[in-house]
Amino acid sequence: MKSKFFGTAFLAATATLCVVSATVPASAQCGGASWYALHSRTASGEMMNPAQMTAAHKTLPFGTKVKVTNKSTGKSVVVRINDRGPFIKGRIIDLSKAAASRIGMIRSGHAPVCISTTS
Repeated sequence: MKSKFFGTAFLAATATLCVVSATVPASAQCGGASWYALHSRTASGEMMNPAQMTAAHKTLPFGTKVKVTNKSTGKSVVVRINDRGPFIKGRIIDLSKAAASRIGMIRSGHAPVCISTTS
């Protein structure tokens, strides 16, 4: 009986992985995201505006448009990179407050996400 249960659980897990991998582009980078709402200059020189769809990334060029998908909610948002960061291990992007709100991560402050550049 144990092996039948294991087989069923394995099939369910495999099916789930197939669905998730189909929605995340091969070029995607996955990790943690957080949000911030400063009112100072960003690394690109522009003023940070928490109401805009912007984000900080360690290496992507300023102006790059990135689709950010919250793995917990499935919600996505497109943001423009205009700052550097995050500087916390495991995090790959810092979102403006407005962008974080769109994908449902204001309350928690952080979320698992996948990001991919848009054309």
